[in-house]
Parts: sequence; C-alpha cells; structure tokens
Amino acid sequence: MKKLIWIIFGSLCVLISLYPIQYLLADKPIALLLSKPTELLRSNVYNIFFYSHITLGGIALLIGWLQFSKKLRSKNIKLHRIIGKVYIASVLISGPAGLYIAFFATGGLLPQLGFSIGVLLWIIITYLGFSKIRKGHIEAHRKFMMYSYAGTFGAVTLRLWLPFLIFIFGEFIMAYKIVAWLSWIPNMIVVYFILKRKQA
Repeated sequence: MKKLIWIIFGSLCVLISLYPIQYLLADKPIALLLSKPTELLRSNVYNIFFYSHITLGGIALLIGWLQFSKKLRSKNIKLHRIIGKVYIASVLISGPAGLYIAFFATGGLLPQLGFSIGVLLWIIITYLGFSKIRKGHIEAHRKFMMYSYAGTFGAVTLRLWLPFLIFIFGEFIMAYKIVAWLSWIPNMIVVYFILKRKQA
C-alpha cells in the first residue's frame, strides 16, 4: 500500500511539474491566463514574474519529492545535497515571483490573500529548513522541508481541486476563490498529522 501511494505521489509530482511547458510553448494565453485582463498579459514585469514562478516552481516540484526517499539519502548523500540546493534555490526565486503575481489573482481579495499567505509561508518555511541544515539540526530541517514540499505540492492539489470545485459551483470565479486556500491548507494539515504520528 505504501509503495502504491509513493508511486501515485511521485507520478503526480512529475506530471504536474511538466505543466509549465504548455505555457512556454503557447503563442497565446491559455489555461489560467485566459482569466487575466489583456493589459496585464501585455506587462513585461508580470510575464517575467509569472514565467519565473511556474518554471522554477515546476523544477522544485519535479525534484523535491525525491528528497523523501530514504534509499537516495543513504546511498547517495551527495546527490541528496545537490537536489536540496537546487530545490531551495528554485523555491526562493519562485516564491517571491509567486507573491507578486498573487496580487493579480482572479476573483479579488479572497484569492489574493489565499495565494499571498500560502506563498509567504512557503518562502519562510523553506528558508527555515535551509537555515536548520546549515546549523546541523537535521531533524528540524527534515520537518521544515516536509512542510515546504506541502506548499510546493499545492501546484498539484490546485489542479486536482479546481475541476471538482468548478463542477460543484458551476463557475470558475467561486471555485478559484476557494482553491486559493484549499490548494495548500489541507497539505499542511496532512504533514502535521504525519509528523505527529511519527512522534507517537
């Protein structure tokens, strides 16, 4: 059962991490960009932050889940450290870029707050995880990085929740207002209970 969950988890991470490719290859607005005003899409600043966020966030999602493999850590600690450095760098660039584009989230204040708080926590938690390992606090580092990847995994849960919420409410805006919070809060709660269970 654990192996099946791991396979599903890893598959979702890899599949959704490739999602930014469609944005990079498209010659016109697609997917979530269709809900943005034309003026915003013409902004070079917005586009730089948007593509930085999704590209580096995609890299973090693609490689981050490998860090939870005990086999990788025990057999190749050097690779674990390299992946960790790339992951942290990706988050610490993608995060601020995401914070900027969160202010333009479709649907007004509620999704803007949801995404902003989620991204801010993602940045802070990841930095704390990095800070702990530099001080040699391995267990604290491990816990912070689990929460960090819960934030990263929000890219997956957003895309799992959104179609379901659109089906329930029959419209995109209401669904987007809710998914701005639902994409990351349950993830953090799951990590909390996983850690609590391990301590028991």
